[in-house]
Order: sequence, then C-alpha cells, then structure tokens
Amino acid sequence: MFEKLRRAIQEEDPVAMATVVSGENLGSKLLLHFDGAVDGSLGNQELDQLVTSDAAEMLPGDKSETRSYTLASGEAFDVYIESYLPPRRLVIVGAVHIAIPLVSFAKELGYHTTVIDARALFASDERFPHADELIEAWPDEALSRLTLGPETAIVMLAHDPKFEDPAMEVALKSRAGYIGAMGSRKTSAERNQRLIASGKFTEDEVARIHGPVGINIGAREPGEVAISILAEIIAVRRGRDPHKPDSTLLSAKLDTPAPSA
Repeated sequence: MFEKLRRAIQEEDPVAMATVVSGENLGSKLLLHFDGAVDGSLGNQELDQLVTSDAAEMLPGDKSETRSYTLASGEAFDVYIESYLPPRRLVIVGAVHIAIPLVSFAKELGYHTTVIDARALFASDERFPHADELIEAWPDEALSRLTLGPETAIVMLAHDPKFEDPAMEVALKSRAGYIGAMGSRKTSAERNQRLIASGKFTEDEVARIHGPVGINIGAREPGEVAISILAEIIAVRRGRDPHKPDSTLLSAKLDTPAPSA
C-alpha cells in the first residue's frame, strides 16, 4: 500500500489514505484516488463504503482528521484519513504583459509558476523574476514534458493559433484541473470549432476550456485581468461556477460536495 501511495505522490495523483486506528483490523489501510479508484480495504465492506465517501469529500479540500464510525452491527471504529495533494501549479503559455502580474499574484497564493514562450526576449528573468520556471520552447513541446495533474491550472495567453492550438491539444489530453484561454468570445468560439473540426476532441472535451478566460469584473489593466483569471481558477478549484451569481456548486470530480468557502 505504501508503494502505491509513493507512486501516486510521484505521479502527482491526489489521494487519501485511510487507516483504522481503533477497532477490529487495526492498521488496515484503504487508498482513495482522485478519480474514485480504491486500493486496499479496511476489512469491512460497510466501513469501506462509509470511509470512501468521507475521504472523497475531504480530499479536494486537503483535509486530514480522525473520524468515528458505528456500523449497523454495533461495531465501532476510529479511522484516520489523510489527504495527499500535489503542489498547486500554474502554467502560463505566452510571456505577454498580463503574465507578469499573473505570476506575482499566483506566487502569493502558493502556486508553483511556470512560464512558457519560444521567444527568449519575452521569457526572461528580467521580466519574470518571481517565476519558478521559465521555459524557452514551443508551447506544445514544453507542455508535453510537464506533469499536468488535477492541481495544475493552464492559462493560454498566446493569441496566435499556430502556437495555441497545438498547445491546447496537449492541455486537453492532460488531467489539468483548469484550462483557460485569452481571447474574445468570437475568438474563443473559433478556437473551439477548430478543435472539434480536427476530429480529436468532442464538444464536451472542448467545453473544459474557460474562454474568454477569467470572470467579468470589468478588468482593463493587466493586474486586473490577472486577478479575474485567478478568481476563476480559485472558483473552479473550489467546485463553484464562477459565472453564476448564486455560486451554484459544480459537480466535483469525485461526485461529492465541495468544501464551503
């Protein structure tokens, strides 16, 4: 079980480990993956179901705690559930002016930041002193070398389809938790149509793209646009629809309630 946990951490697969700390089958372990897959057992099917449900609820919120369970048979258990989430990552394609405050603000929120651009003049230490990683390469090639898991947000700021479309194909094939792209509604619709027409993606798959990127706060300045983008990333990560005023909860990937803000 620990080998499976180690592998999940290496592959940046969010998981929750449940361990019986009181009751029969002391020390039994169950590992819940972000996609709902389960490894191991706590030795009781009813307990497995109860703990899996709780672990699924806790995992997106990065919670860890001991919970008590009393089964229909009267048996009592204490189970420690611990979440293991990969680091939050923000990958920006296009070292444009908006990317500068976006990197700075993301760092304040604890994101590991990566900026990708084939132009060395733009992807420079002078322009991005706070970035964790600068990659001078074609965006699709650079993205294909990165680990793009559920805790990764990808923001496309390049406006040229010859850069953006190949990179978007890599992003859509990944497990990235958020994909956003700069552009007007017309530009976004044209991009989606191109991706669907390629035959590589369905409408539902293309619908993962948040475009135009960000929420509508009337942003004009680069810093304001950066804030609108991060606000949308946070909303999606917390399981909320950023475009509905009632903050209607989205369906979480594990089909469980999202944590309250």
